[in-house]
Amino acid sequence: MCIAVFEWQNHPIYPLLLLFNRDEFKSRPTKPLAWWEGGKILGGRDGLAGGTWLACNRDGKVAFITNVREVEKLAQAKSRGDLPVRFLEGKKSAMEFAEEVAEEAGQYNGFNLILADLCSKAMVYVTNRPKEDKSFVTEVSPGIHVLSNAKLDSPWPKVQRLGDSFKELLREHGGDNDLPMKEMVEKLMMNTIKDDEESLLPHVYPPELEYHLSSIFVEKAPQLGHYGTRSTSALCVKTSGEVIYHERYLENELWKEGTVTYHMDTDRGEEEK
Repeated sequence: MCIAVFEWQNHPIYPLLLLFNRDEFKSRPTKPLAWWEGGKILGGRDGLAGGTWLACNRDGKVAFITNVREVEKLAQAKSRGDLPVRFLEGKKSAMEFAEEVAEEAGQYNGFNLILADLCSKAMVYVTNRPKEDKSFVTEVSPGIHVLSNAKLDSPWPKVQRLGDSFKELLREHGGDNDLPMKEMVEKLMMNTIKDDEESLLPHVYPPELEYHLSSIFVEKAPQLGHYGTRSTSALCVKTSGEVIYHERYLENELWKEGTVTYHMDTDRGEEEK
């Protein structure tokens, strides 16, 4: 189902600090963190549909997406994972691309999409749910936000747990220090606490399934088969333009790690705006 917590334009060292858990079927083909062909996009990749859940490029753009929890789905829907790729490959601003996506929102199953441009300090949230709500595009304000499988900052218990833990860890390390990415992943994103009270569940799926999905790190969901958290990503962008992307991922039932560091091409980013 996926969950992400991020701080945007609210830290003296990191204009963007993002942690992301990807939940998926264990059998779905997946490529771990790496530069894609052509060397422009960095991220993990869905080996089935070719898209991504979280990726960035050399021009200071970042995009990530989660599914909306819903029962009814389109049989011939377009792949949601293609949306971040299109943004990163194109030259449109975050808002321009968001408005384009809003026009074709009905062709996709429910999604939450975050588009960020570090060069222009712009971040936009796009969703196509609920269908009756035509306000699909919203600028994201500076601060700490959590995105799961409902609208941005929806008060699901695990969203609140993650947001509170993230704030506490930032307070512990202070605003003028580099943050330990691996420690943040281990302390925040490996949390398996579940909601025992049925009244706290979103009541979209049967309660026995939602119970297993109510933790930040999903160990298993027997009702779905071999399903759970497949990877955890930490993406940090510094004011200097340095980008650090760390991924902990499951491959052949073994947990592995990888980290890529690079500098944004801010000059090229200014030319494309």
